[in-house]
Amino acid sequence: MLDLKFIRENAGAVKHAIQVKGIPLDLDELLALDHELLGVRQRVEALQAERNANAKVVPKASAEERPALIHKGKELGEEIKALEPTLRAHEDALKQLLLRVPNIPLDSVPVGADDSENVELRREGTLPEFAFKPLDHVELLELQGWSDPERVARVSGSRSYLLKGEAVLLEMAVQMFALDFLSERGFTPLSTSALVRPETLLASGHFPGDEASVYKLEGDDLMLAGTVEVPVNSLYAGEQLSSEVLPLIFAAISGAFRREAGSAGRDVRGLIRVHEFRKVEQYVLCRADEAEALDWFARILKNAEDLLTALELPYRVVQNCTGDMGAGKVLMYDLESWVPSENLYRETHSCSYLGDWQARRTGLRYRDEDGKLTYAYTLNNTGIATPRILVPFLENHQQADGTIRVPAALRPYLGGKETLGKAVRN
Repeated sequence: MLDLKFIRENAGAVKHAIQVKGIPLDLDELLALDHELLGVRQRVEALQAERNANAKVVPKASAEERPALIHKGKELGEEIKALEPTLRAHEDALKQLLLRVPNIPLDSVPVGADDSENVELRREGTLPEFAFKPLDHVELLELQGWSDPERVARVSGSRSYLLKGEAVLLEMAVQMFALDFLSERGFTPLSTSALVRPETLLASGHFPGDEASVYKLEGDDLMLAGTVEVPVNSLYAGEQLSSEVLPLIFAAISGAFRREAGSAGRDVRGLIRVHEFRKVEQYVLCRADEAEALDWFARILKNAEDLLTALELPYRVVQNCTGDMGAGKVLMYDLESWVPSENLYRETHSCSYLGDWQARRTGLRYRDEDGKLTYAYTLNNTGIATPRILVPFLENHQQADGTIRVPAALRPYLGGKETLGKAVRN
């Protein structure tokens, strides 16, 4: 959410952001409603002032004057009461429009309609060269008996997953490695529930707009978050923090659930796009200082890159264009890991800087050095998301005999094993 005063004074910049981000919003309609609401408020305030002034006169009035003054007070009260529904309706309508106003992207963000216009910044790591015919991750899981897609589909429907044996240990090892890695860099580990109230999705900016992707629990005022960012973003909602406690930096782990509405037919094979997964998320809450925020952006991006490097996965860094960065984001980069079977890079990490856009929605402020209440800035970036990361992991580290090589950094989490699986190929 942007400050209404800022929107009034920077209508051109906001209109440009609406255009380049492809947001279905008419800013002129919002500004017209704001103007109408201002007029209604002024009229109500004027009537209230007149009624108050009239009420002060009544006790001092003569017996002959008092009935007329009392009658006038009643008329003023009725006029105010008649305007209140219009006032409430205008306020509610304006709030709904304000929730759709996007954040202003940095000037450096490339303009584009969708992910096809994202800009590759650089590539890191060496692509694997196989002296044998490599398998894709689904074939590798089947070869080792590490999955059972048919049985889990009967239990949980399509786009569910089930891992068995060492694949489970691998998934847990990757998560623990990411938590330890981030903890060593000063991030506080945090385990939280994916069960959230609807207002948390409003606060994170997923509502309005992404309702179709969220699972709702019938009979309860609860939903299932699609990313751990959602519950963590609302932990300090409505609070006034002191600047001394900032920044707050978390390595948060939680389940995540996405209906993937509108993605029918895309990435249905294997572990790429499943309805339920687990995610370790970097989350930063810092002072309202862009230089500080951009420094944190660079740090959490490096953390994610260092994790991929430790896992010995080739990847590329991509800057998201305006049409692929989401309404609330000022700057966004994706990390895409190499998937040999598809001969392409797939997104495994997403790094975002949102300014005070989320904090305004959560009502989260802090007192700066001068004692002024200021909305904080937020950032987030993936640490590790499983099982998706297993797709490039299994494919890049497969060996000729069907076993999976374990990078040195992960071996302590797997009992020192250098390989997983049995030799099942010649």
